[in-house]
Amino acid sequence: MGTLAVVALVGRMVGLFALLMLLPLAFALAGGDAAVQAFAASTALTAAAGVAMGLATRRFRRELQPRDGFVLVGLTWLVLPAFGALPLWLAVPGLGATNAYFEAMSAFTATGATAIQGLDALPLSVNVWRCFMMWVGGLGIIVLAVAILPLLGVGGSQLFKAETAGPLKDQKLTPRIADTARAIWGTYGLLSVGCFLAYRAAGMSWIDAFLHMCTTVSLGGFSSYDASFGAFDSPLIEGVAIVFMLLAGINLMLYYAVWRARSLRPIAANPEARAFYGVVAGTIALLVGYLLWFGYYPTWQEALRHAAFHVVSIATTTGYASYDYAQWPLFAPLLMILLGTFATCAGSTGGGIKMVRMLLLLKQARRELVRIVHPHVVNPVVLGGRQVSDRVMQSVIAFMMIYGATLTGFTLLLLFSGLDAVTSFTAVLACVNNIGPGLGDVGPAVNYGGLSDFQTWVCTFAMLLGRLELLAVLVLFTPQFWRR
Repeated sequence: MGTLAVVALVGRMVGLFALLMLLPLAFALAGGDAAVQAFAASTALTAAAGVAMGLATRRFRRELQPRDGFVLVGLTWLVLPAFGALPLWLAVPGLGATNAYFEAMSAFTATGATAIQGLDALPLSVNVWRCFMMWVGGLGIIVLAVAILPLLGVGGSQLFKAETAGPLKDQKLTPRIADTARAIWGTYGLLSVGCFLAYRAAGMSWIDAFLHMCTTVSLGGFSSYDASFGAFDSPLIEGVAIVFMLLAGINLMLYYAVWRARSLRPIAANPEARAFYGVVAGTIALLVGYLLWFGYYPTWQEALRHAAFHVVSIATTTGYASYDYAQWPLFAPLLMILLGTFATCAGSTGGGIKMVRMLLLLKQARRELVRIVHPHVVNPVVLGGRQVSDRVMQSVIAFMMIYGATLTGFTLLLLFSGLDAVTSFTAVLACVNNIGPGLGDVGPAVNYGGLSDFQTWVCTFAMLLGRLELLAVLVLFTPQFWRR
């Protein structure tokens, strides 16, 4: 009965998802492009499926229990990309069902990995749908992370309670959590409007500004051009992207705290935000010197332009490119991808393990080193002036063990399928951490369209696992979960 109640709720979400398809349908009708029938049919099918699911389960609606939340999260992130893939499959010639689902999953999880060649030639409505789905997915990720996962007690939810005061400490879905969600929606909306207007002022067309706003504030990285930001070749536009990627890379609740305090102190005092900006700035400085040392750019200004854009893009797990940085010495792109595995903050739209976990791991390592010298010393882990409980630390360590096992397992699967080592390892890193481009056959100058169906499904599941913080999905595969 509990599962049927979850299906009833998923049915309502599918019905609402059909309404979102009206936006690309409107663009298709207004522009008279070739995707009108694809979006009309997809909208009708999605709406019908939502209504059918709702009618079939209307007798089973009830308040959900925490265990139901796991099923809800998993089903939502599996089902909605399937419906999101419908118009792509119908509208893009030669795009198979596997690649269409991969593309939709990449959009919905704000990963930014694409399997479509010839983005410039796609009907405008298709690019609108790809980017708009990413914007919606980015908002869904934040609401999931702040309002849903803390209720389930999985992944990094305890970290929110450890580092943040206020409604994030609550265990029940109270009006304060609803207020939190509304504050997040407002912050996300204001960032979106600001980014849209800034892109337009920097020289983008209205439609390009809208499309790239959707994929910047969501830290997703889709573009309507195969060359990504290289199509604009504009330092000013790249500068706007850098600013808004950095703004979206920290916990969005901090902006609400800034507004309430009428001061930037909440950001300046937040250890995770400080570490994020510090690591990004330090990496940019390192790569500027590195690229100048090896003679890749004649002036420091040019080196700074390319290093800053790509470090921020990959560190925030956005994945834009203005140049094929895979042509740099391997140290540079690999360092950026590794940075993308942890740099963004909890409560942002970014992927990866989050900076707060990295800080706690470093503090725990220091704690153990001190214990070796002073076995009886009382040396608790402290973050932002608050003591972090052993339960939280155990959660972080367990998460990292599963994270490492996941990276290893998926990499071995891709190696088993015949993919080379560099492509396998970086594709898994890029998908699990929702970065987008990897290196080798999935580098910034190419895409995931050359992978086999098996390899594509491995990457698709890796994106899903990474976005839902691993544990929220993997717990569904344990026998204990299904026992009463």
